[in-house]
Amino acid sequence: MVNSPPLTATRTATTTLAIAPAQVVRGWGAIAQSGAIFQQWGARPVVVGGDRTLAAIESALFPTLKGVDLAFTTATYHPDCSETALAQLRETVATHRGDLIIGVGGGKALDTAKLLAHQCQLPIITLPTSGATCAAWTALSNIYSEAGAFEYDVALPQCPNALILDYDVILTAPPRTLVAGIGDAIAKWYEASVSSGTSPQTLIIAAVQQARILRDILLQKSEAALAQPGGPDWCEVVDSTVLLAGVIGGLGGAQCRTVAAHAVHNGLTHIPAAHDALHGEKVAYGILVQLRLEEQLQNNQLAQSSRQQLIQFYDRLGLPKSLEDLGLGDVPLCQFRQGAALACHPDSDLHHLPFAVTADQLLAAMVTTMV
Repeated sequence: MVNSPPLTATRTATTTLAIAPAQVVRGWGAIAQSGAIFQQWGARPVVVGGDRTLAAIESALFPTLKGVDLAFTTATYHPDCSETALAQLRETVATHRGDLIIGVGGGKALDTAKLLAHQCQLPIITLPTSGATCAAWTALSNIYSEAGAFEYDVALPQCPNALILDYDVILTAPPRTLVAGIGDAIAKWYEASVSSGTSPQTLIIAAVQQARILRDILLQKSEAALAQPGGPDWCEVVDSTVLLAGVIGGLGGAQCRTVAAHAVHNGLTHIPAAHDALHGEKVAYGILVQLRLEEQLQNNQLAQSSRQQLIQFYDRLGLPKSLEDLGLGDVPLCQFRQGAALACHPDSDLHHLPFAVTADQLLAAMVTTMV
């Protein structure tokens, strides 16, 4: 019997995935139990965060660092996660002779700390202070102008060296931050299921299925989680918004990231009145805009039913369903037109949609999310 030659697999370009932090520690009192992890990665850390988050985490973090004899200093990012802020922080690292970055806070603080660590070629440990985003997990940083407008993102070569998720710290955050995190995380399904297309790649299929599971967990457990902060459902929802949402981007890479929902967020950041809304609140609204586009331009009935389901879900959680809910009811239409044009920029993630969208069509969807 003659054996047939093996079939040759289709050759594809080599890809590098930054899937997960090297180490994840989560639980009650996690920071106090992680002294050896901080010590493992450096002796002179620079703790980067906002004024409020540094104050909120001081009682948990600073004694832990002192307990393992680390010579740390703190630094705040201002204004925003901007080029100016990063330049100032690099000077602080150099002056302190820092050998480790510890990022503390929400999305912008952690994005700043991750990019700073990359620029200084130092290890990074992230400590989220709320369940508002998965920034503590991801190998990505968003850059904003000094006025708070989104400019571009930076893909980083690796995820953080360690992520410490301390439920005691997360519990001190305003409930609104976890609601926003639910809005940001649930977008993974509505965006990844579109941006992945019909990819046959195993990891992308896995990422999309994880996004579906994430959506189901949030739809089923969010209300109970918010009703009992610190309870079992609350812990699962926090794990979902901070950790599982990050897994999806790590496994799927660029093909399972953002589409119209985040593009709408980016456009809204150029409207000063929108700066009071949290990242996840703008993204949650952006999901409704994306589904409205699918209805209007593709006559997609599934998108219509999904939008109606989300509107009811948002009602129960307090997520924004319209521009008015975002506090933008008095903003002139010309500003939304400018935001829509920016969201439709040729490099925008909006164009991961499987159909073309003009700024006028996007604007029409933005003002009819409740129709």
